[in-house]
Amino acid sequence: MSAPLRLVLAIHDHQPVGNFDGVFDAACRDSYAPFLEVLADYPEIPVALHHSGSLLEWLAAHRPEYLDRVRGLVERGQIEILGGAFYEPILAAIPARDRVGQIAAFSRYLERLFGTPVRGMWVPERVWEPGFTHDIARAGIEYTVLDDFHFRCAGLRDDELTGYYLTEDEGSLLKIFPGSERLRYTIPFADPQQTVDYLREIADRRPNAVIAFGDDGEKFGTWPGTKKHVYEDGWLRRFFDALRDNREWLKVVTPAEAVDHVSPVGKIYLPESSYREMTEWALPTPRQVELRDLIRRHEHDHGWSDLRQFVRGGFWRNFRVKYPECNEMYARMLEISRRLESLDQKRADDAPLDAARIELYRAQCNCAYWHGAFGGLYLPHLRNAVYRHLIAADTLLEQAAERPPQWVEIEAADFDLDARQEIRLAGSRLIAWLDPAQGGHLYELDVRNTKHNLLATLDRRPEPYHDTIREAVKHRHGDGDGHVASIHDAVRFKQPDLDRHLVYDRWRRKSLVDHFFRPDATLADVQAGHGELGDFAAGVYTSVLRRSDERVEARMTRHGHVGPYRIRVTKTVGLSADAASRLDIAYELEDLPPDVPLVFAVEFNFAGMAAGASDRYYYDEHGRQLGQLETALELEDASRIGLVDEWLGMDVSLESSRPAAIWAHPVQTVSQSEGGFELVHQSAAVIPRWELRGGDEGRWSVQLALAIDTSAAQARSLREVGAEAALP
Repeated sequence: MSAPLRLVLAIHDHQPVGNFDGVFDAACRDSYAPFLEVLADYPEIPVALHHSGSLLEWLAAHRPEYLDRVRGLVERGQIEILGGAFYEPILAAIPARDRVGQIAAFSRYLERLFGTPVRGMWVPERVWEPGFTHDIARAGIEYTVLDDFHFRCAGLRDDELTGYYLTEDEGSLLKIFPGSERLRYTIPFADPQQTVDYLREIADRRPNAVIAFGDDGEKFGTWPGTKKHVYEDGWLRRFFDALRDNREWLKVVTPAEAVDHVSPVGKIYLPESSYREMTEWALPTPRQVELRDLIRRHEHDHGWSDLRQFVRGGFWRNFRVKYPECNEMYARMLEISRRLESLDQKRADDAPLDAARIELYRAQCNCAYWHGAFGGLYLPHLRNAVYRHLIAADTLLEQAAERPPQWVEIEAADFDLDARQEIRLAGSRLIAWLDPAQGGHLYELDVRNTKHNLLATLDRRPEPYHDTIREAVKHRHGDGDGHVASIHDAVRFKQPDLDRHLVYDRWRRKSLVDHFFRPDATLADVQAGHGELGDFAAGVYTSVLRRSDERVEARMTRHGHVGPYRIRVTKTVGLSADAASRLDIAYELEDLPPDVPLVFAVEFNFAGMAAGASDRYYYDEHGRQLGQLETALELEDASRIGLVDEWLGMDVSLESSRPAAIWAHPVQTVSQSEGGFELVHQSAAVIPRWELRGGDEGRWSVQLALAIDTSAAQARSLREVGAEAALP
């Protein structure tokens, strides 16, 4: 055949910033390394290979022999290295300056690492917006791969998706391959001959066609069941054999070879989109359920295949609406990026700024900013990693600003992009954010020494797959009708009784959440979100700031209701330069009804201190351990409770000037991951409460101290530095 079909195979390997070493190691052992071993036996089959920067840094430190093998395959012309944004951010989630910066920096890194120019890039999660064209071209990239779904959303049909297209923005040009969704589902899950037959149909209809496959390398060994299927059962070798056996009409090429030898089909302007599944996950949960049900009702209807391309899901940026926790990370990241840009314009060749930029880029890694088929946002270690790098960047920027050893400051601004002002208290050891418009909550608390946000919490909320869990349990108990079985055959539970944990929060899981509970409310009631009588937990507070060189305070006040009574609550949060690891909190209640029993409580949540380990535990005012951090506690007349995470080297204590009854309980979410449905510990809720009566004056007050001791972490850090210095 004089004009063969050209097949582009683009493999994307990625592990997120903050993932566990064991996950990196398993993916390398089960996917990345064996794929290269098989590929090396087929020198006539080239691939385009993309590794994220976070994965490459791990490989360089732990598996340099793997990189040597990649380098060897690059040198013999079998691998084309694809670039991208260094730490795999969603391009829509970072400023244009960081898009260009990450892409250009990664191309330089790859060229040094593998000794080859970088012409193409991988777009993280194929999240696309038209304005990216200009930024990508500015960074020196010629072409990329998106999904054919993007092209269908622009109005193209299947027979128009057999090549690559030009797109343009502000005069900048970019070549884009439509990655085949059909191939994403047949490779590696269908018999190789099925893929070959599909390609042969295209070749017979469209001479000189170009078809692109682009997908995750983890599906070749890391996804459940694929290691046996792809390697032990020989799927990958049979696939490569099939490609080689049909080389008289089927030519496997790199993207560079395709653009150098085949002209673009034409020009197109693609709408914002991602792969089809991602657009569905971005929808609000009720709309996602409606779309799922709509498709199930009509997918077998005559003409559905023609109609389907006009049925779209949502817009990726709305993950920041669906999950406020995503918005909190995003807004914090933007603040760091703006401060870095401002300092960068004033200072050049500054080591702290260069280091802060790398920390910022790492914090932009996409996986914790959304949720779909895999854990993503629901995984605490990924959120913790984002904050770890943001806090590190913040501290480096303060270093660049040449702060004195002890300092404090307070400011009000719209930090979370809701058109309301939040309050930031900062010092040499802590950074605290308060939201007067949302219950006066303490919604972020950063500990500089351990680079840890104690309020990287997650609310319990409905997800579409929760219905799947309920239906699966219902069917197993024999209560459902028969048609459910085929839908739920593949449902996997990593823990039993997950349906009993499907509880949803009625207020944000933050700290300084103010409650007036029913006098007869129990811990079980509160865990389920019941028993609230007041409107303070999410009500609007007014605020006044006070500042001096030695101390800053935010005073927040609300006139609200507890049942039929109107009550005034004022809380003051203070931070002193000479007590930089402690927040001082004072509550004043006024206009209390005389002789009416009330239960006032203040909820704190502590995140990132893992449960289920003997070195993470509660203790009381006498230093006695009370149980691990997933324990439910009911204490009486306690003036102090503490939480220890020996692995983090952190001791968090809460002291009260008035003895309190204290409830504590774990906050756990039910989410889905590649391994099945699972229960994940998100935070430990600690709720001191007081039974009170107004008396003649209708007043009541209490002082709290929230102190964070990181001396164990500091001592460990000093030991590690000393050990490194002692090495020959």
